[in-house]
Amino acid sequence: MNTLVKLCLVGGLGAAFLAYQWSEPSLNVESLKGVRVLVTGASKGIGEQMAYHYARFGAHIVITGRTEKALQQVVKKCKELGAKKAEYIPADMSSTTDPFTVVEFALDKLGGLDHLVLNHIGITSFGLWDGDVEHVRWLLQVNFLSYLQMTKKALPALEESKGSIIVVSSMAGKIFTPFVAPYTATKSALNGFYGSLQHELAMQNRNVSITICTLGLIDTESAMRAVKGRTSLIPSPASEAAWQMIKGGALRQSEVFYPWTTYVYTFFRDWFPSQRDKIIRSSYHLEA
Repeated sequence: MNTLVKLCLVGGLGAAFLAYQWSEPSLNVESLKGVRVLVTGASKGIGEQMAYHYARFGAHIVITGRTEKALQQVVKKCKELGAKKAEYIPADMSSTTDPFTVVEFALDKLGGLDHLVLNHIGITSFGLWDGDVEHVRWLLQVNFLSYLQMTKKALPALEESKGSIIVVSSMAGKIFTPFVAPYTATKSALNGFYGSLQHELAMQNRNVSITICTLGLIDTESAMRAVKGRTSLIPSPASEAAWQMIKGGALRQSEVFYPWTTYVYTFFRDWFPSQRDKIIRSSYHLEA
């Protein structure tokens, strides 16, 4: 396929995507009133913003994260914003038991579960891989295996409620960029596992939806600190990212892309490989 034909297709498909976006079904936020939700990684960043959105809609919420003091503050604000119930449980997702404990706590406090939001991530450096295999192993437990553990524990309750799983992934799991090799490994694993699980649940007529969320660079404090001086990419707001993921989960969409450019980037990932790699490398700086 020559370059001119590719460019014509790019333009046509871009227009089709915009038309799809404009015709996307709207969400009746009343449907979120009273929903029972567990949000992980909710002591700050995107998870915190998701908790606040759910609270405004009158949801019953359990949140978890590593820092108890921060969780207490988030729960307090959730109640002020209108949450019907807001509880927290500190947890370390590198533990092989805490993921199960968190789901058990949520089921006990909420009496069931409608939305499971898997958002937590482990701390990793933004830089060249230093050969530390043990760190990658640890990160896989936090960013991937703990998601599977929580899914296993929550599935019976979600099947009973015809509920939803919202998996927070990243464009790094679809388009490979420098400085995030361990993180990319975990997000690629999430995409593969939950993409396959979507098919398996549908084939078994188990009425649990899975929404895989592909995010670009988001303006959370930790992300901005990590990439400072390393990239020219423009971040998008965490609050809007949180809302788009909640909406996608409530509408039972199989995928959410935010911002919209992540869809375009991933769709055309393999069309112009040489140009793609040049653009990627020019967007990052070896020296901060």
